Amino acid sequence: MRVRIGVGIGGGVASSDRDTFATVVDSLERLGFDSLWVAERASGPALDPVVSMTFAAARTTRLKFGPSVMVLPGRNPVLLAKAMASLDRISNGRLLPAFGLGVADTAEHQAFGVARMDRAAWFNEALPLMRRLWTEDVVEHHGPRFHLDAAQVDVKPVQQPLDVWMGGIAPSELRRVGRLSDGWLPSFVTPDDVRTGIATVKQHADEAGREIDPEHYGVLLAYTDGPLPDRFLKAIKLRQPDKGPGDLVASNRQELRAKIEAFIETGASKFVVMPLGEPPDWEEEIEALATDLLPMQD
Repeated sequence: MRVRIGVGIGGGVASSDRDTFATVVDSLERLGFDSLWVAERASGPALDPVVSMTFAAARTTRLKFGPSVMVLPGRNPVLLAKAMASLDRISNGRLLPAFGLGVADTAEHQAFGVARMDRAAWFNEALPLMRRLWTEDVVEHHGPRFHLDAAQVDVKPVQQPLDVWMGGIAPSELRRVGRLSDGWLPSFVTPDDVRTGIATVKQHADEAGREIDPEHYGVLLAYTDGPLPDRFLKAIKLRQPDKGPGDLVASNRQELRAKIEAFIETGASKFVVMPLGEPPDWEEEIEALATDLLPMQD
């Protein structure tokens, strides 16, 4: 099993300032990290993820990149399929698309224009439609939300198939991963959560007649060198009310390796580490992460 280490950036300076973001991208490429993951918040300070990923693609030749995660409900599936195919093509097959329903936030829901109770049905129709647009020359589709006659996306992805990642640990989310996804990357989880989640995803994939690559299970692992910001404490309490921050977040960089080793024992092999807070110097932070973690990559 090949271990891969990526780095995620949230909504701080690195995700909105051109020079800081360039430093992050260049450092990850230079040091040999597997991937970069950028946040999406329509109402927050982070740059649009398509813009961020295009910037990263243009500055690198090896680094993979993806959104963590891009909201699908509310987006036109034809135009989004074209954008993702274009990104994969200009990067020569380095896109890692990851989609979700969106965070539980009123401002975000308003931005995408889809009622909370309608998001899952939108997602379930849009993603299979996008897969068809990536692989078929002409697509006809008449569903509850989308009606297409002879639709075409003539720019096809380099990757065939273009694997799609999802997160989440709720029962409904694990069912969706098994039925629709090619990889699972949850956040704020424990090794026990991942062990149980992998088994559940495999069960739902089997029921849907699908198979997920055993190397496509991973974890987005947050870490901090200080007190957790309130917004993350609230997120943890919402997602995992029976667990404390220490169960779900590494208290410092040094603890990351031990947590990753524990997750590897559960069958996970793809990791995205993300600082909860803005490091004083991003280049130094990434170099320290490389020293601590990159020896784990094959």
